[in-house]
Amino acid sequence: MTNSTNNTVTVTIPAQQLPISHTPDIVVVGGGATGIAAAIAAARNGASTLLIEQRGYLGGMGTAALVPAFCPYSDGEKPVIRGIGLDLLEKMKHAAGDDFLNRYEEQLDWVPIDVETLKRVYDAEVLASGAQILFHTVTDSVLLDGDRISGLVISNKSGRSVVQAKLYIDASGDADLAALAGVPFQVGGENGDLQPGTMCYVVTGADKERFDQFIAETGQQPQLEGLVTLAQQNGELPEGRKRISGISWVSNSVAGFNFGHIFNIDGTKAEDLTRAAIEGRQLIETQIRFLKKYVPGFENIFLVHSGDQIGIRETRRIQGDYTLVVEDFLTMRTFEDDIARNSYFIDIHLANAGSAMTIKHLPKGKSHGVPYRCMLPQGKSNLIVAGRSVSSDRPVQGSLRVMPNCFAMGEAAGVAASMASIAGVGFREVSIPELQRKLVAQGAYLGEHPGVADADREIAVGTIAYDEEN
Repeated sequence: MTNSTNNTVTVTIPAQQLPISHTPDIVVVGGGATGIAAAIAAARNGASTLLIEQRGYLGGMGTAALVPAFCPYSDGEKPVIRGIGLDLLEKMKHAAGDDFLNRYEEQLDWVPIDVETLKRVYDAEVLASGAQILFHTVTDSVLLDGDRISGLVISNKSGRSVVQAKLYIDASGDADLAALAGVPFQVGGENGDLQPGTMCYVVTGADKERFDQFIAETGQQPQLEGLVTLAQQNGELPEGRKRISGISWVSNSVAGFNFGHIFNIDGTKAEDLTRAAIEGRQLIETQIRFLKKYVPGFENIFLVHSGDQIGIRETRRIQGDYTLVVEDFLTMRTFEDDIARNSYFIDIHLANAGSAMTIKHLPKGKSHGVPYRCMLPQGKSNLIVAGRSVSSDRPVQGSLRVMPNCFAMGEAAGVAASMASIAGVGFREVSIPELQRKLVAQGAYLGEHPGVADADREIAVGTIAYDEEN
């Protein structure tokens, strides 16, 4: 044992010879919205693809953390997230049963998540694409050869082994693969402060008819700010978030909640995630007591599921070939290398119980471009990073981070990876016009991008009562 410079006790592990367990064209690390779309897109476009996920199911924050609803797919007038992401939303609606479909068939914004149905949909769609899935597996180190990743060391019940691929997609949400590969990144705000996490949960035994009647009679908004404030004044809820920001009705008796914050959580640290899990479950108990006492329709609820982990909004942001900044958002900028459009508002949650949220909307019907370059990490040729950890400033990350956007970025990364694999080149050598043509042909929306035909189609845009604080 030796002491390192930061006084951490270290142990030298003997060199190991590890078997090569998989040799796909493309490996995707992370099975959330980003990784699901990336794997499907890569496999559909002819590349052998392996999707690695640490849990025993896909879905990331939407299933592991029980985020109760999908953020908007539309700009208020039309869907801007289409392609694989929109297709998965529609498949969940149809698989969830007639009652759910009748309730939400025309909805594109804030559609509640039926978690168990969504898990099965994700399994089926990824496997149907031809991609392989490897659950219960983590990547613990990266093998490098100059500016290229030459392999990943993975660990699971089968032991440690090496995965060797031509190209690598980091869809971890936390830029885990990029960080292991030495890509520079930023974390949080100027002082390292991070948005809080939320432990989401699902209850049964609710009475939606009674709840709706209470709302109609009192004029209370679904956020129920007055009741939350009263409970805080009475010491029955902790200070902080003033509203129930999301009651998502899966049925007339089952509802999901995104309510309350756990502060000072770094989602890249196991110790913080452990504390957040314990504190989060304690907070749920407090919130259940509040709901039963204060909110009509919830007197007889029973907790059936809390998140496997706390919902994380923000961790690392890579340094890429281009950094998307707030001016790009506000001016609704279009880029020559756009691979997606984003219309979700800037949504930065309070860093502590005494601070305020930052919310900034674009005009209805408007969006900005997401350039391919913000997914290309500096210093690596065969790695692409998609999802909430792309290269952006903090305000823009507060907009890009939601699941519909992650689907769109993941799909673009998967198509680009398949093109690079077939051509035998790195991600920077991919033809942008050809990538854009493929995305549009496969249903993605890139707006009125020069040289790219608009794949617009008629889809109704609906809304439901769900607060804008996901």
